[in-house]
Amino acid sequence: MTKRISTIQRKTKETDIELTINLDGEGKSNISTGVGFLDHMLDLLTKHALFDLTIRANGDRIVDDHHTVEDVGICLGKGIKEALGDKKGIRRFSNTSTPMQESLANIAIDISGRSEFVFNVNFHSEKIGGFDTELIGEFLEAFCVNAGINLHVNVPYGTNAHHIAEAIFKGLAKALKDAVGIDERRKDVPSTKGIL
Repeated sequence: MTKRISTIQRKTKETDIELTINLDGEGKSNISTGVGFLDHMLDLLTKHALFDLTIRANGDRIVDDHHTVEDVGICLGKGIKEALGDKKGIRRFSNTSTPMQESLANIAIDISGRSEFVFNVNFHSEKIGGFDTELIGEFLEAFCVNAGINLHVNVPYGTNAHHIAEAIFKGLAKALKDAVGIDERRKDVPSTKGIL
């Protein structure tokens, strides 16, 4: 099987990021974005998706975390898209229901080549430590637009913002693991169009 590995570099006036992802890894992460809570969420994603992920990011955090978080999302999306190549043999669709303590996250994805982002999540606080909870939606939108993924995130209940965020990222990890996984019976692209 062709190695599904990608390295993405993005340098702007606001951020300088290098990301390497292996979709067929062992769940190893080496992540340093300067945003501690984002590092924690990406460690969870890597572990449960069984990706290998390395990220080095420097951003204008003297302003706030927004540019760094969004641009890491952009790079992760581009990395997964590039690593998937022509998408032959992938399962394409997946959905998960993931609990974390009192919170539940339902995630559905379609690696369709067409991005759409639906985010029905109510955080009951604006911060998790020093991290703005609104940045979770910003990260995920940047990710799915650049990956060409249709991503639906629904949290029907939950009270603790950290638990809600963790349920989302663990659920996304499981959904991605399944959707990028290879179906040995499929030799072509999973689309009647013949292309994704």
